[in-house]
Amino acid sequence: QVQFVESGGGLVQPGGSLRLSCAASGSRFSMYSMGWYRQAPGKQRELVAVITSGGRTNYADSVKGRFTISRDNAKNTVSLQMNSLKPEDTAVYYCNADDLLMAGVDYWGKGTLVTVSS
Repeated sequence: QVQFVESGGGLVQPGGSLRLSCAASGSRFSMYSMGWYRQAPGKQRELVAVITSGGRTNYADSVKGRFTISRDNAKNTVSLQMNSLKPEDTAVYYCNADDLLMAGVDYWGKGTLVTVSS
């Protein structure tokens, strides 16, 4: 079974920084496009950032310039560096492989909670 384990969330003040990590299982990790998603209270889950197997990145407009997604294929991990955090960034953050989602493998980890508040 494919597994994603997110970590690194916590409580930070506006303007602060946080780095999230996602550990993924499986030998096909290096071939996946990996994404970070978030779901805020009362809102639908949204895509925040994506990184392809070749390292190309894309970001939601709301986080562009503030967040950076990266991956380490040797360790089967994907990270999200979050800077200049805003209260509206508060959400549970999840990682997933969009290749698997497109293939019908609808599995989500528990996520990690990020709370931005003063």
